[in-house]
Amino acid sequence: MSHHPINLEHRFLTRRQLLSRVGMGMGSLALGSLLGERAAQGAINPMAIRSSQFAPKAKRVVHFFMNGGPSQVDTFDPKPMLAQYDGKAVPNLLKTERPTGAAFASPFKFQKYGQSGIEVSEIFAHTAQHVDDMCIIRSMHADVPNHEPSLGLMNCGEARLNRPSLGSWINYGLGTENQNLPGYIAMCPSGMPIRRAKNWQSAFLPSVYQGTYINTAHEEVDKLVEFIRNTSLDQRQQRRQLDLLHELNEQHLIEHQRDSQLDARVQSYELAYRMQMEASDAFDISKEPQWVLDMYGAKPGRESAFARQCLIARRLLERGVRFLQLWTGDGQPWDNHDEILDHRRLAQRVDQPIAAFMTDCKQRGIFDETLFIWGGEFGRTPVVELPSPGNNIGKQHGRDHNHWGFTMWMAGGGVKGGHVHGATDEFGFQAVDKPVHVRDLHATILQLLGFNHEKFTYRYAGLDYRLTGVSEEATVQQEMIA
Repeated sequence: MSHHPINLEHRFLTRRQLLSRVGMGMGSLALGSLLGERAAQGAINPMAIRSSQFAPKAKRVVHFFMNGGPSQVDTFDPKPMLAQYDGKAVPNLLKTERPTGAAFASPFKFQKYGQSGIEVSEIFAHTAQHVDDMCIIRSMHADVPNHEPSLGLMNCGEARLNRPSLGSWINYGLGTENQNLPGYIAMCPSGMPIRRAKNWQSAFLPSVYQGTYINTAHEEVDKLVEFIRNTSLDQRQQRRQLDLLHELNEQHLIEHQRDSQLDARVQSYELAYRMQMEASDAFDISKEPQWVLDMYGAKPGRESAFARQCLIARRLLERGVRFLQLWTGDGQPWDNHDEILDHRRLAQRVDQPIAAFMTDCKQRGIFDETLFIWGGEFGRTPVVELPSPGNNIGKQHGRDHNHWGFTMWMAGGGVKGGHVHGATDEFGFQAVDKPVHVRDLHATILQLLGFNHEKFTYRYAGLDYRLTGVSEEATVQQEMIA
């Protein structure tokens, strides 16, 4: 016998709502205790500024990503033995992804720079002017010689599984200094690298921490940031619309115990509204004086896209963006299997802008608190790649992928300048002295930002996840830190 009339609303109750209404609500107590912490976290601004675990040496990060795999022996790791063995078999030939042959001497000249006298290739002569502020890591190594897993490892600390990116972890740990701009921005001209948005994903971290992608091939602000201006409503009307939407969403969030995806969507609406003024100014490099544009080489056209994005990045740093990732271009431009001389053309796009960016930051007093990182997902072999069906055009003037040993560098942000860390063997094939795995690099980056990588965790699926892995080993490289 029914004690009250049927209410249509009751037919559409969620499980949470049902638990809260039966047995005097006792069924919801256990669920509430499980979700209470999550609800409390969702009730505050997820991008609010937060303190690191201890005093940081760096407050923000710029990652120059040379996607495709730049050759260490043609950039920052000179190997005279390659010239002696050029065209001859090397005694320590390691397993490579594709067929490889004899030693292949670098076609580029190296010379010493700065008071430290560190040797750098001629194709990075501008960047070399900052060598006394750079820690050049010549003993990097990864797990496999394939792009996708190596990009996953370099960006997310995991080669195969879905994990948050480095920038997302940093956003989660520190928040952002400017609530009117994204805390994490990934810029790539003319498209995306392979793995696309997975390179800057937040995975199981709240979606608000993922990177925001900008195609810097565009030169007009309205195209750089889509829908940056609302042509239908003025700001007052937009504010009223968002306030109403916020009230409806807030009620929905309360009823659904704070859904992180919806939280992120609400934050994105608010951020889009606030960005209309801030981003329009931040991305407009026409406001820079001509001498600054000339210093970066920021001109119209595709060839200057990286220069423009470096200048945009400096403007974003000044406005409090926490993590900036600057990719060379779509796909894998540094993947020179056929012709290593293409490295010169690629370096011409990035060398002057990178050097100008660091110079500009020094002049503006933000260099010392900014951690600059340069490198790719792996390096290239010191031996020539042989022709094989479907892989190259048979010029025999390129290099295969090499995960055994490669070079990256860091500068600013508490890094020991004028320092070479580790070494590869005499041919540049394998890291042999003070080898640094990608996870060691991540642990060191977090250390510079004020985090103990072992204690910087996020609870998910019953595990305390870390950027450096749940059970994997990683070691902070103290010798790289000033």
